[in-house]
This record gives sequence, structure tokens and C-alpha cells, in this order.
Amino acid sequence: MSSESWPPPLKDWVAKCLGQITDSNRAEVQAELKQVISDAFAAHTLWTTDWAGVQLKSLLPKPPPVFNTLKRKSIENALPNNKKSKKEKFKNATASYTPDFNDQAALNRRAERFQREHELERTKSTRNGGGAAIKANQQNAHLFGNRTLSSRSGSPYTSVDEPEGDPNVVDWDRYTIVGTCQDIFKDYLRLTSEPKPETIRPYAVLQKTLVELKNRWREHQVTYAWICNQFKSLRQDLTVQRIKNDFTVQVYEIHARIALESNDMVEYNQCQATLRTLYELGIPGKVEEFTAYRILMFLHGRNRSELNLYVGQLTPKQKADKAVQHALEVQRAQSMGNYHKLCDLYLKAPNMGAYIMDHFIDRERIKALMVITKAYKTIPLAFLQSTLAFETLDEARTFLVDHQITSFTNPNSPDSEKVLDCKPAMADVARTFEDKYRKITIKGAI
Repeated sequence: MSSESWPPPLKDWVAKCLGQITDSNRAEVQAELKQVISDAFAAHTLWTTDWAGVQLKSLLPKPPPVFNTLKRKSIENALPNNKKSKKEKFKNATASYTPDFNDQAALNRRAERFQREHELERTKSTRNGGGAAIKANQQNAHLFGNRTLSSRSGSPYTSVDEPEGDPNVVDWDRYTIVGTCQDIFKDYLRLTSEPKPETIRPYAVLQKTLVELKNRWREHQVTYAWICNQFKSLRQDLTVQRIKNDFTVQVYEIHARIALESNDMVEYNQCQATLRTLYELGIPGKVEEFTAYRILMFLHGRNRSELNLYVGQLTPKQKADKAVQHALEVQRAQSMGNYHKLCDLYLKAPNMGAYIMDHFIDRERIKALMVITKAYKTIPLAFLQSTLAFETLDEARTFLVDHQITSFTNPNSPDSEKVLDCKPAMADVARTFEDKYRKITIKGAI
């Protein structure tokens, strides 16, 4: 682990702890710091720990010692004058020294020195055989059966995606098991008690289950309700056995795509939330694809502050991806009110981005009609079809009728000849926008 791999909250926390070191607790604090960081690195929780809330035991206030004041005064009076003068000088010098906790630069320098010392000691331990233990932990990380890797018995370094303090949620760490069930398919049932190995499928069986589920969905042999039930059961078996690896990522990615295709945004958002946690753990997957989906979901919810923060954290690799570039272009077109460009991007959406845009494209079409009806006296229905990305004239007319926009100059003419009268339609468009699109509710929003 290089020093650059430390997360900023960890660096700030180390600097804060070093700023509270005194001569009396220096060795104890440094030893506890090294132990805490080493444990977090072994448990893969450097990036998921809330470092601001971690308290070192060595920095907790200690009860003051009780002295016999009469005996102390008699001893001091018995000291020679030169010894008493030296003692007074030391006491005055100690009282005059107060560490400046506001000197952030000095604290940061101390944190960097501590970080370098920690890395040197880790390198030494790796050379002495410690690296083999870390490698073994990584190879078996998908099982997490070793209590030393992840335990919630008094440890503050638990993963942020685990429920805390809710008595209605099962504590999975406490019941980590290895399943023995050999059934390929199994219905999803919410666990309300300790899971039993004979009802949980082991890792090898779960791999076969995923292959069968993909084949059946691809060949249209099953309904979405059945496939969703099976995927939730599959995810549950992974969670109970603490399996977090590339296979876990693959399961959640496939389920998320199926949910998008089936317009199940509740299940999609649950998968997206878990995928974000798995990606942050460094587990590989289709990161760029789901980054683009997340941007489009922010646009759907009109969450500008979160969107700006998220876009600012994108890596150069993510920005270079075509799907992410498309999502960013959608963001620019929407913010600039360029409805022509936005509808064109809707038709060219890569992967499954169009399924997410389906949820907000009608809102953008109504906003476009607010501009069009102010700019034109009349507008042909065929023009609206091509400009607002409708597949057919009938789809364009149905859209207008569903939104109670029916002010045609020639209502009895065929669709290819229909012309929208913009002046009376203007009020209908404004009313529709206020009634249907001023506020938005996202099912399964996180």
C-alpha cells in the first residue's frame, strides 16, 4: 500500500491525532495509530471507515492521580535550595509551552512523517513474511469467513453499507456461514432469524445459477417477476456468506440492467447503491457504464448539487468513456435548454441509457413545447415528430392528446397534415408542466 493510497479523511485524522500527542503518551499513541491503520488495511476498510468518528483509547482523558499533599510539601521543603530552584524552572518551562493545534501545516508535516514511518515498517514486515498473509487474505476475501478480517464485536471499522443499530435487520457478520444447498433455483424469502447452511447455496452453485438465469432471460422463457425473485435470492446468498468479488459485481450489474429493461426503478436503485460500494472497494466491473447511468439518474431527479459534486470526482478514464461523454452531453443540453440536441442524444443513447432517459424525456419535451409555442404561430405535427424524437406521427399526436394539448387548426385532417395552433396551445402546455412536471418523485430514490 503506497502512501498516496491513503484517503484524505484518514490523513486529516492522523494529523489531528498527532497534534494531540504529548511526551507522556507519544509512544502509546503512535503504536495505537499504526495498529488501527494496519487493521483497517487488512480489512479493506481504509476508504469506508468514518475516520472523523474514530477515537484512540490512548488519547482519552485519564483520571488525575491522587497525592498526599502534606507529605509532598514536607518532601519539597526537605530538598536543597539548588534542587528546588531546578524544579521550579522545569515547572515554569512546562507551563509556558502550549502546542498550537491551529498550525495545520505543522500537523500535516507530522502526519506525513508518521505515514512514511508506517510504510517503512509495513515494507519490513512484508519482507519478513507478512506479505504472504496479506496475499492469502486477498485470495479468500470473497468469503470473509475469518473473524479477524471483519468483525463487529466492538470494532469501529465496519463497512458503511452494513446496517447499524436497527434491531429489525439481521447482523450478517455474526452469522457468516458457508452454504451447502445444491438447488439451482430458490425463491427469495426475507430472513428473520439465523440463516442455516442447508438453505444457502455455496459459491460454486451460485455461479451455475447465474448462467441459468441469463439463459432463461435471454430466451424469454420466464417473467420479470420470477427472474427478479431469483436474483434477489442469489444476492441474499452472496450477502449471507460475505462474498464480495467480481462475481458479486457481475450479479448486481446484470440485475440492474434487467430492472432497467423492465422499468423497475426500485430494484435498479438498490443494485446501483450496492455497486457503488463494491466499486469503491476496488472490485472491477463496468464502472464507466454505471457511472453514465448515475449521471442520467441525477438529471432525472434534477439533483444539481449532487450531480456537480459527482461530475467533479470523475477520473480521466471515466471522462474518456463514450457512455460517460454522452451523459455529460445530455447534462449540457439540458442545462442550456437545447431541446433539439437533447432529443437527438436520446435517440443515440449507448448501452441502456435510453431506458433511464425514458423517465424524463417527456418532461423535456413539454419544456421544449413551452419554447416552441412562444416562438411560432403554428407548427406542423410532422415537425414536432422529428424535432422531439417521436418514432411515428401517431406517437406524437398521442403524446399531445395525453397532455391535453389538442389545439389543432385542422383537427379532422390526417396526422401527416395536422398543424398545431400555438397561441391557444401555449396555456395548455404551461398548465401541463405545472401539474405533471414541476415536482418529481423517483421510486426507490437513494
